Amino acid sequence: MAELSLSGVYTALVTPFTADGSEVDFVAFEKHLEAQVAGKISGLVPCGTTGEAPTLSDGEQRELIARCKRVAGGRAVVLAGTGSNNTKKSIEAAKAAVEAGADAVMVVMPYYSKPTQEGLFQHVLAISKAVPAPLVLYNIPGRSVVELSVETSLRLLDACPNVIGFKDATGNVLHCQELLLRAKRPISILSGDDVLTVPMMSIGATGVISVTSNVYPKEVSAIVADALADRLLEAGKQQLALYGVHRAMFSEASPAPVKAALNLKGRMNASVRLPIVEASAECRARLATVMAEYEAS
Repeated sequence: MAELSLSGVYTALVTPFTADGSEVDFVAFEKHLEAQVAGKISGLVPCGTTGEAPTLSDGEQRELIARCKRVAGGRAVVLAGTGSNNTKKSIEAAKAAVEAGADAVMVVMPYYSKPTQEGLFQHVLAISKAVPAPLVLYNIPGRSVVELSVETSLRLLDACPNVIGFKDATGNVLHCQELLLRAKRPISILSGDDVLTVPMMSIGATGVISVTSNVYPKEVSAIVADALADRLLEAGKQQLALYGVHRAMFSEASPAPVKAALNLKGRMNASVRLPIVEASAECRARLATVMAEYEAS
């Protein structure tokens, strides 16, 4: 499985809940998956932070991954989020995800603990040795506080043959360029920020792990398809048209806005689990406005 190559749009899936948030709404989840596949996305990413993974039980996570695999039916890659700031638990979660059907697992850099670069290296190395599945490393210093450096990334590529790529949410296109330039073997880099998809693809990224594609899978897929086909000007125009939507998706703590957007479209409840709270009336109004403007353009 380490031969897996990442390209296209991977949707950072929301997890629909019942109105009070007490249970996962699996009916809405499977409908959401079908809409994603119909929108020609390349991959499904359950149990990431957009899916509120820290609030999900182990059983809920396994079932979400299993349903992703079953609904995808080979039409999309299943890349399950399994990382945490506990290496042992990350290994257990990754093994459980693979058993549930995940094609690959995504490991976020440990948050809150602020490990050194050597700590990050040893964390990923331990997971790599314990889990014989393709690994995607999620670099998001804005939330994890620590950044996986290019130097440490290169060390990991040498030490871990099953590390196949990175979700780059550093917000720094220079990081992506240097890593692609210096890597000794082929790797895939997916943008971790919707607003930076086309800029990052212009210098070698192969797609995006998108929040906005929960709402607009077909449209985000079209942007990435154009970029992959070297139609960067057209891709850029389409991305600019979505800019207001992208920004609104993070106007309050994610995934409250994207769930509110999906609720406005009648696809699921807007409910989230604490400590996240539902989008405010102001946020919903902003979403309604930017979505209407985008759809009319």
